[in-house]
Amino acid sequence: MWLATVPHRHRPLPPVPTTLTARPNPKLFYHSLPKPASFRFGLRLRLNSYKASAAKKQLPEVATRKSDSEKFRSQEEKNGEGLDLGWLPAFPHVFIASMSNFLFGYHIGVMNGPIVSIARELGFEGNSILEGLVVSIFIVGAFLGSICCGSIVDKLGCRRTFQIDTIPLILGALISAQAHSLDEVLLGRFLVGLGIGVNTVLVPIYISEIAPTKYRGSLGTLCQIGTCLGIISSLFLGIPSETDPHWWRTMLYIASVPGFVLALGMQFAVDSPRWLCKVGRLSNAKEVIKNVWGASEVEKAVEEFQAVIKNDGSDLESSWLELLEEPNSRVACIGGALFVLQQFAGINGVLYFSSLTFQDVGITSSALASLLVGVTNFAGALCALYLIDKQGRQKLLIGSYLGMALSMFLVVYAISFPLDEELGHNLSILGTVMYIFTFAIGAGPVTGLVIPELSSSRSRGKIMGFSFSAHWVCNFLVGLFFLDLVEKFGVAPVYGTFGGVSLLAAIFSTYFIVETKGRSLEDIEMSLSSDFIARGKK
Repeated sequence: MWLATVPHRHRPLPPVPTTLTARPNPKLFYHSLPKPASFRFGLRLRLNSYKASAAKKQLPEVATRKSDSEKFRSQEEKNGEGLDLGWLPAFPHVFIASMSNFLFGYHIGVMNGPIVSIARELGFEGNSILEGLVVSIFIVGAFLGSICCGSIVDKLGCRRTFQIDTIPLILGALISAQAHSLDEVLLGRFLVGLGIGVNTVLVPIYISEIAPTKYRGSLGTLCQIGTCLGIISSLFLGIPSETDPHWWRTMLYIASVPGFVLALGMQFAVDSPRWLCKVGRLSNAKEVIKNVWGASEVEKAVEEFQAVIKNDGSDLESSWLELLEEPNSRVACIGGALFVLQQFAGINGVLYFSSLTFQDVGITSSALASLLVGVTNFAGALCALYLIDKQGRQKLLIGSYLGMALSMFLVVYAISFPLDEELGHNLSILGTVMYIFTFAIGAGPVTGLVIPELSSSRSRGKIMGFSFSAHWVCNFLVGLFFLDLVEKFGVAPVYGTFGGVSLLAAIFSTYFIVETKGRSLEDIEMSLSSDFIARGKK
């Protein structure tokens, strides 16, 4: 920190008395002289340093030890403009949790190509209803998993819930891989959907509760990155399925591997310090905070946790009826509305139709088209990783939805107005790629992150479960009716509707989303609670 010093103005020395009754003291004469500001500041600085060094000698040796995260911070201060490594202690735990999102992305992409081979081998080829059922049963399982997750995580904590949840994920993948009938495939896909539904709720809660406040947004974006990498991996592994009709079994066997990695990795991960404090394991909570956030944060964090627990009540598990009370009801409505707007803004429809759009410009391989979509999504997620803790959640959401609206209107313009054919196709490709990129910057990662940040500690699991259940219902409806709407009204009106919903989502984010950047979860919760108490008194 630089110091601006004011130049010393020389003033005339004090007049020497004409009659001296005694010999003047040189020290007193020196101290009577005016001193510049820089001199006085330096004197205070030296005195403070002497006091600090004396106090430091009195501290016990244990208090001067630093945790790993504090060492990273002090190293950063020494280096000046060096790398910021304060996120590093939390990263291994977040990385393990993000394996769940990798599985989510993998299972999204694993059925894209092989569904034809599965239908042919199991005897329901050409039956669009049964083919759709194989895909949609996954969403039914995910809906039920989302509803159940809140109660499980309240009782067992995030770490044990992760490990238990790997059971349906692994069993579902193995049952689907060795299936010899449609019923076995449906059972396997339902179990996988059940596990994915739990994980989609659990991962944002876990990351928001263990990540340091300063890095919560960036670490939370790893959810989106994990999903993108899962989709890209499934597309790469799905290439041999075009020539090998039995390759789908290998892909589903591979899907069980991340489940084993997740179960083993969570054995070494930490549990949420907030949950540990809530169940009375205060010493464990302090140890987690010390190792992940730094020893200097322990007392402050525990004090905030206990204040929130005292305000919420000591009961371990919340009730679904509490979502009808303020401020939980408002946060639940915001969470549900965000996911409704996200899904009806058309991301799944655009992703589905993108392969046909790419075919118009000569990209006939569906795998290559899907790979281009996946890489674009991944690039947007990396931008979100950099921007989310700098620009804030609200700005990213608004900018993302405005970009999505502009992209949809560009595609509508290319389709509706008479243009050169090549120019029209290129504009459609540009609009599609822009839409996916802008979605990945804000609407994708921020939606799942901001809801647990706004939720109270007591009802966080229930609010997230409610919000994600709305997500899965809308996901199912868009997938069910999208092609019918395109056939009946055409691409331009449907995409125009997606653009209109994106504008509505931008307006909604402007007026209803509270900025959470740089604020602890307890600070957000207490401010929301006090806001509603103040409103009630009025």
